[in-house]
Amino acid sequence: MALVKDNILLQSVRGTLGGEITIYERNGQIIMAKKRGRSNKKPTPKQQEARYKMMVAAAYAKQMLKDPVLKDYYKSKAGPGQNAYNMAVKDAYNSPEIQHIQFEDTTVVVKAKDEFRVAAVEVRVLDSAGTILERGAAIPGRNGVDWYYKAASLPAGGKLIAVAVDLPGNETVREIHLE
Repeated sequence: MALVKDNILLQSVRGTLGGEITIYERNGQIIMAKKRGRSNKKPTPKQQEARYKMMVAAAYAKQMLKDPVLKDYYKSKAGPGQNAYNMAVKDAYNSPEIQHIQFEDTTVVVKAKDEFRVAAVEVRVLDSAGTILERGAAIPGRNGVDWYYKAASLPAGGKLIAVAVDLPGNETVREIHLE
């Protein structure tokens, strides 16, 4: 790969030359590189999984960019050389993270983060037999990371399940046993 500096001959050339060299522009720089072809190796299961995940993320991005509000949101997150589509794919590819769950009396505080935005957090309270006693949506705190849910009770021996969802619908589930 070579970066082209101030060459008047290549200023307006883009594409492949002779099936050997590809010339393209990225972030305002002209790049010359050996033409890449398809690999003859069979993809590994991890590669197949990554390809499928990327295909789903790309389909999500195309769908989400039809909404002008979301398109503007993703565009605002884009850096140099990026666009709204790149950001939507990135968001769809990664799930939110539940970092911590803590209790303040019967209030459950879920610390959930996503590179873009956590859209919702649901909390479920189960008894020791696994029956759902209550479930509901947590309310976002002012810092955008903490989500609050006021539980009627937190039974000893039961469990609490928190589900964080981002804009594309990716879910992360975290379970805690109550003592």
